[in-house]
Amino acid sequence: MGDYQALEFGKFVDDQGTAHDMIPSSVIAAVPAAKAAAERYGREVRFDFLDDRAVHWMLFQRREETEKSSLQGCLLAFPIFIFGVGAWPFWDLVASERSRQFQIGFIVVDALLLVATTAPLFLSRLRDVREKTLRNTRCRARLYREIVGIARRGGADIPRLYPYYGMYATSRKFFPEAPDRPIPDQEQPS
Repeated sequence: MGDYQALEFGKFVDDQGTAHDMIPSSVIAAVPAAKAAAERYGREVRFDFLDDRAVHWMLFQRREETEKSSLQGCLLAFPIFIFGVGAWPFWDLVASERSRQFQIGFIVVDALLLVATTAPLFLSRLRDVREKTLRNTRCRARLYREIVGIARRGGADIPRLYPYYGMYATSRKFFPEAPDRPIPDQEQPS
């Protein structure tokens, strides 16, 4: 996981681990439709999309969660590959020549091993996906993408892929009762 204090203000890391410059809120606010959208969405999700410090923190949190979910996804792939895909050569070479009881036993044991090894990883990811504070961050990140798109279409000089990350499937609902993670202090250029 990254260290927010080590991250230079105005820089953020995308899904592939590349550092990019954050677009200042003044560029977004210069487009009236984007500024209006930022204010409207900001009221809906209790967030100031025109505050560079808040957006910087949101982008850091989004990357931090993406990094964690990528690790969980990689760990989940190992047992699926070993007990899912790896079972077929064993079936083809050994189990298909054995008795029906052996074949049924093999399928049951393989399925139990697959479930036993993937369930803890799946449940830990499910807990993260359901956590309301993280869902609020995802919701805000989705709205930030929309605001940036409005600013780009309105003539702002914003790179086409900015903010360089994908969408979230669990980012539709905002939970006003969920606490926000406080923004840590960080050196900002004057």
